[in-house]
Amino acid sequence: MRLGILCIGRMKSGPERELFARYAKRIGTMRNLGLDGLDVRELDESPVRDIAARITSEGDALLSALTPEATVAAFDERGQAASSLDFARFIARERDAGRKILWFVIGGAEGLDPRLRARARAVFSFGAMTLPHQIVRILAAEQIYRAMTIASGHPYHRG
Repeated sequence: MRLGILCIGRMKSGPERELFARYAKRIGTMRNLGLDGLDVRELDESPVRDIAARITSEGDALLSALTPEATVAAFDERGQAASSLDFARFIARERDAGRKILWFVIGGAEGLDPRLRARARAVFSFGAMTLPHQIVRILAAEQIYRAMTIASGHPYHRG
């Protein structure tokens, strides 16, 4: 199963981009797990000023980027806080169900359109705190990498 992160906003150059790239590279080197690499697709933030209209506009862009057969999981502050082991089990279940691609969706600064939460097979939260989407992207990549290490029996995860 191919893995991907679909998000609103572009990662700027700097330490955040470097840290994300480090995890993406690690993910790309893991083999024989039935999981394949990490695609990243960045979509532009909406220029709309009205918050509700902006969320809808960004939701339209995210939904347009997804093919009908794509499997979706989302990161959203209203999602479920899951352990790393639970997150790894979710990815394994989707892989074992024969999914071809699993997109992890991250909304823009104003939040994720409810239509994306409704389409998602799971909605995860990194907690009730508001986090910048660039940090969420790094956390998502680290947890995907951790899930892969759990699946491989690697000692990276000390759960």
